[in-house]
Amino acid sequence: MKIDKIDHALLTTLQAEGRTTNAKLAENVNLSETPTWRRLKRLEEAGFIEGYHAVLNKKLLGFGIYAFVQIFSENHTDDSLEQFEKDIQKIPEILCCHNITGDADYILQVVAKDLEAYEKLLRKVLRRLPGVKSVKTSISMREVKGTTHLPL
Repeated sequence: MKIDKIDHALLTTLQAEGRTTNAKLAENVNLSETPTWRRLKRLEEAGFIEGYHAVLNKKLLGFGIYAFVQIFSENHTDDSLEQFEKDIQKIPEILCCHNITGDADYILQVVAKDLEAYEKLLRKVLRRLPGVKSVKTSISMREVKGTTHLPL
């Protein structure tokens, strides 16, 4: 499915203001509400919009540690990697996981309440995952830029 300038404008507005009303969206793209709603539904059904969510403040919610964790696998069989990927889905402290190129096999974005909680997660959970050979952690000192907005 191709998207046009109006679709781009809708997506750009939604990235900045996910709670905006259909009336406001329609006003922003110079359409009436019904065609705007139809375009929005079409974009959702085609998968351009995967969902809507609130961006929460990690620090205010008590998550003082934000870490990037590289996972090095012991073996690279399909079964082993599939099991690892299945297992990490169940760990709520892992916000994001990417299978990457380079020395490591995966990089995780992880939150924890504090250093003690992260150490416990590392020792009792991450290092014990089947197929994990080693782990390398980099703790974020501060976030310089953080966005989920795509450059449309």
